[in-house]
Amino acid sequence: MINFPIEKIVSDCEKIGVNLSNKTVDDLNIYANLLVEWNEKMNLTAITEPEEVVWKHFFDCILFFKNVNVPTGAKIIDVGTGAGFPGMVLKIVRNDIDLTLLDGLNKRLIFLDEVLKTLKLSAKVVHLRAEEGAKKEEYREKYDFATSRAVANMNTLSEYCLPYVKVGGSFVALKGPAGNEELENAKNAIEILGGGNSAVYKEQHEMLGERSIITVEKIAQTKPKYPRASGKISKSPLK
Repeated sequence: MINFPIEKIVSDCEKIGVNLSNKTVDDLNIYANLLVEWNEKMNLTAITEPEEVVWKHFFDCILFFKNVNVPTGAKIIDVGTGAGFPGMVLKIVRNDIDLTLLDGLNKRLIFLDEVLKTLKLSAKVVHLRAEEGAKKEEYREKYDFATSRAVANMNTLSEYCLPYVKVGGSFVALKGPAGNEELENAKNAIEILGGGNSAVYKEQHEMLGERSIITVEKIAQTKPKYPRASGKISKSPLK
């Protein structure tokens, strides 16, 4: 087993109010080892060097907690979770979270099932495309938070994610340095989808560069016609 240098992020996590217990450090190390092992069989991540995994995957996801107040037992859905970022990291750090991991590619979910089983954690794993899941009653507007670390622009990502958020909840997007510009370009789309007050929290770190955490409050129900089919979302993003 590789010893990932998770101890290097412990003090930085403490500075943002997140305390990593010995068990949490061990669980993150097991997760990292599974990630690298399974990555040899399927494309999960381009980041496999131990120190980069610790900073660019784990600490990057943990920054979620610096800018978002997550109540005990909060329901969170990670839309397009991929290899489990940020959802799996959030669950390992805060086991009280009621987590749903959603992805359209089943082999990723098989990997995440293995992580959950190995760590003895409980989460709902859902094999659906984002636009399909958001149309289903059991998922639509049922979550305190929807989150994504996807590469899609905010106007597109908002259409995929905001339908999952209940009124009074929030959509949280983990983005790169262009967060302010992305949010500005997505404001009309956010309003159409029932979103309200929004904010961009900037983070600058020597190991990550500039990061943006974008939060969008859900103030009204999303109209039933949203999200549209994936092809329409990509070809004609809401503006």
